[in-house]
Order: sequence, then C-alpha cells, then structure tokens
Amino acid sequence: MRRFFLIVLDGCGCGELPDALDYGAGDLGSNTLTNTAKAVGGVRLPTLERLGLGNLAELAGVAANPDAPSHWGRLAEISKGKDTVTGHWEMMGVITNPAFPIYPDGFPHDLIEAYEAAIGTKTLGHYPASGTEILRQLGEEHLRTGYPIVYTSADSVFQVAAHETHFGLERLYQICELARTTLPLCRVIARPFVGESRETFRRTENRKDWPLPPPHPTTLDRLSEAGKRVHFIGKTCELFPEAPGQHRELTTNNPAHCAALTSAAQHSDADFIFANLEDFDMLYGHRNDPVGFARLLEEFDGWLGADFLPHLRPGDLVGITADHGNDPTTPSTDHSREYVPLLLFGPSITTPQNLGDIPCFNWWSNALLRYLVDGEMP
Repeated sequence: MRRFFLIVLDGCGCGELPDALDYGAGDLGSNTLTNTAKAVGGVRLPTLERLGLGNLAELAGVAANPDAPSHWGRLAEISKGKDTVTGHWEMMGVITNPAFPIYPDGFPHDLIEAYEAAIGTKTLGHYPASGTEILRQLGEEHLRTGYPIVYTSADSVFQVAAHETHFGLERLYQICELARTTLPLCRVIARPFVGESRETFRRTENRKDWPLPPPHPTTLDRLSEAGKRVHFIGKTCELFPEAPGQHRELTTNNPAHCAALTSAAQHSDADFIFANLEDFDMLYGHRNDPVGFARLLEEFDGWLGADFLPHLRPGDLVGITADHGNDPTTPSTDHSREYVPLLLFGPSITTPQNLGDIPCFNWWSNALLRYLVDGEMP
C-alpha cells in the first residue's frame, strides 16, 4: 500500500523570495528558520538534521547532511499572496492571480456599514492589528457595549473577535457565517476570547475559519476521481470542501495534530494524509517570539523521531513543507513572502537528491499524483 503524508509547518519559511519587496519593506530580510535559530543561539533538531533540513539553509545548531536519505529543495510561491489559503491551494494545483483583496488602511465605511446592517449591531475596530493587541485596545469596550471587534491584517482576512460567554460562541459563529456570504475576502475567521480585563484576555482554541472554496479541479479532486482516500488533520479540514472518501480530524493545536499523525501512521488506510501544524505561525510567528518558535521546532523534531518515523510502512512517503513565512525576528507581526522547505523522505528513499529551488508549490501536487495515481516515484 502506498501512503503519502504531507505535513505543513505553518509559517516555517526559509528565505525571502525575489519579489518580497512587492509585499512590503517588512518582508525584506525574512528567513524564518535561519533567523529563529540564530536568535536563540542555535536549535537542536537531530532528526531533521539527519533528514537534510540543514541542506536548505544555514541553521545554527543544525549541520548540513549531503548524504541525507531524502530529497530536498526550496519551493517558490508563484501565486499572488503570502497567506495560508493561497499557499495550500498552490500545493494542490491552484494558482491564485490576481491576489485576494487586502485592506492595509482598514475596511472601508460602506463595507462595515453593510456588515453591521446584516448582523444587526454596530462593530468596533475595522483596522489592521495583531489579535492579541486588539484585545488590549478594544476588549474592555467590547464587554461594555456588546459590539463585536472586526479587524484585518496584511492578509485577505475579515476577523471577528468576541467574548465566548458574554457575547456567545454560537452567536459569533453566526455573524461570521453572514460575513462569508457577503464579503470577497479570502477568509473570515472567528476569534473567540475569554477574560474580564485587558490583563486577563486570552484567545481560545475555538477559532473557526470560513475560507473561499477553491476553483476546481484541484489535486484533491483528481485523487478522489482515482478512488484515493484523503485524511485531513488540523486546519486543512477547513481549506477544502468535503468530498466522498475523506476523513477529517479538526484538531486545534500542535500536540493534537501530532497525536493524530501518529495514530494515522499506525492505523490509517487513507492514501493521502494532509496535516497543518499552525502553532508555529499562530502562537509564535505573529507574536514575534523566536524563543517559543525554536522550542516548538525542537518539540516537533522530538515527536518526529520518536513517535512518527518508527510507525512508517514500506510504501510510505513523507513530505515536510510550509505555506508561507512568518519570521518572528522582524518588526512585522505578519506573514512573510518566503521560500518554503521541500523535504521528502520515507523507507524507499535511500539516495540523496538536491532538487534546488523550484518555482511553484505545486511540486507537491505533481508528486502526489505521480506516486498515488501513476505508481511512480516523484
């Protein structure tokens, strides 16, 4: 049996792309993995070192390994954008051009007015901000007024924050669903939080995303047509529409994602297992926390070596990649326009191969179809 695991380390880019300046001066110099390792004095990643991660970029503490039992390289995004949806769509064969609309100066008055009329209440915010900072700025006013907080980022997102108990989680989901039916942005995101003051406000794991559906056909459609079964883990569940032959585990944090991947390696009969590990991006990249980012890389490496690789079967291939960058060492708290890792390994790969820099994330799409449908090595 052939199985293909694709593990997306959300935000783990490996060097600015040539067009980084087109996405803002804050993207210049971004190199999420290299800069994170340097900022903490080096990282210990023995499993990834053995598999060749150090061949992709200079990583303090991680040596290059030209004899790694893997294929390695860097992928350059050709879609217009640097967000989760754009990156995952391109992996599955969909190129986005033009880019989704963004609002660097905040949402226009007519858009907010129409949204408030649809949900029957006024809203707060309307400008770009980090999720934690906007709670410090507007969380207490939200509690006083009951008005939800609406904000955006450098990406095409319409984010709605509200208190889980005072406002209500289901009510928050309802007003986000209304936004999805009327707005052209790439993603609508519910951002529930708890706490009673700016010192105690804390976002919860009940976040929910409503992305635009991708145009068809995607690689997932072609796998379905070929009778292949897909197992989604984490955020990938929300990025692609449901279809026959799919299993979805909407896990919400890295420990849960990794536990699901371990279980899948042991028991899943799916042909393609597609997982996103978003804590790198959500908890540490957006919060400019290289120490937390580095610690999570080391935790992932420990899990990979001890709890995942031992369960692989002879016909398994594993890909590790990212969807964009999110360098925690730069002043920006937004995503960064970067190359992403291409690391492919498994029991049947014994000869090292340097693939270099490849234009387009859809290398993964072609690899999937060749291995699972055509029965050939990528």
